[in-house]
Amino acid sequence: MTSDPTTTAPVVLDAAQVASDPELAGRLAESAHRILADLVRGGAALGWVEPPSPGEVGDLLDHVLAAVRAGDGFLRLAYLDRRLVGLGYWLRYARPTHRPNADLEKLAVDAAVHGRGVGRALTAALIEDARAAGIEVLTLDARGDNADALHLYRSLGFTEYGRLPEFVAVGERRYDKVFYMLDFRRRP
Repeated sequence: MTSDPTTTAPVVLDAAQVASDPELAGRLAESAHRILADLVRGGAALGWVEPPSPGEVGDLLDHVLAAVRAGDGFLRLAYLDRRLVGLGYWLRYARPTHRPNADLEKLAVDAAVHGRGVGRALTAALIEDARAAGIEVLTLDARGDNADALHLYRSLGFTEYGRLPEFVAVGERRYDKVFYMLDFRRRP
């Protein structure tokens, strides 16, 4: 897997593929913690105000993996030269009347590889996973100041369906919460 790091495309794996590789599986929680904590430390909009602890990230991964095993979610992990550089997942809605739908809850890409297509590759894979799982509507929300993410989602077919002005509080700062959807019912 060695090549020019500026041109190498990410390898996007699902949870089962990572689990079948003892080296990658053994480093998953630690690597995911590194990415998430570093991004939050840098001000990223991932749902935490302070960087999550290793235990919080471990609990999150356990929750997501349990949903994956139950057929209620999908986890994708992006690697460059066998180093985790991004992760994302969607989960079905728990409410019985919303079960045909899912929410892309988290997408995180190591800041060192921003702009190299990792987020696009992860999101595109998660979209295809949702379509293959029979999801009718895939939703997500993002902080309104995250212009790069909002542009990515629109470029992949998501449409904005709502906005809560100044809803997200980070200390004294306030940001809009923007809601997006990708409706598979209207696509061939």
